[in-house]
Amino acid sequence: MNEQASILRTGRKFDQVLKGAREVFLADGFEGASVDDIARVAGVSKATLYNYFPDKRLLFMEVARSECARQADAPMDLATCSSTPRQILRAAAGHILSASLSDFGMRMFRICLAEADRFPDLGRQFYESGPLLIRGKIRDYLRSAAARGEFQIDDFDLAADQFAELCRADLVPRFLFNIDTHFSDEERNRVIEGAVETFLARYAATKA
Repeated sequence: MNEQASILRTGRKFDQVLKGAREVFLADGFEGASVDDIARVAGVSKATLYNYFPDKRLLFMEVARSECARQADAPMDLATCSSTPRQILRAAAGHILSASLSDFGMRMFRICLAEADRFPDLGRQFYESGPLLIRGKIRDYLRSAAARGEFQIDDFDLAADQFAELCRADLVPRFLFNIDTHFSDEERNRVIEGAVETFLARYAATKA
């Protein structure tokens, strides 16, 4: 049976459980988070919590999935945009950088990394619920833009990955290793503009 299908997503306390779990997981990590603490913070009984989520791993992944889905929504709906490639890439770069520098995203990344040996599926599922969705939206936009003659790209998956990595240059490693925790608009714009111009220099077929 599909694990995701075993999750009960109806009922008035579902969002309440997710909110409490999100708070506890971010504070204590996956291993340190107890079901008792999650139930207490969520304001529900353990029986109610287990009614929604049979085990803690499913709850963790639902928290990750719901947050990633929220971050990957409208701002990355690139295939229907009517702006120029430069404008679209700039908006996408801003979205990717903001998501990468979010407190939630960085904490989830660290939790998945810390639990990689004991729970190897956590990292894969988190990647599939967030970064892979964003890469797919970029890839789909690039494919449609190439069909219009705006880009010359042979490997759309690689190009999408390259763009995403350009958007994380400099700031994300500094954030990840706690070198800096806050970045000015000027610092963010420097990375965004650099990512867009580098990508266009490599792949643009026409003046973007």
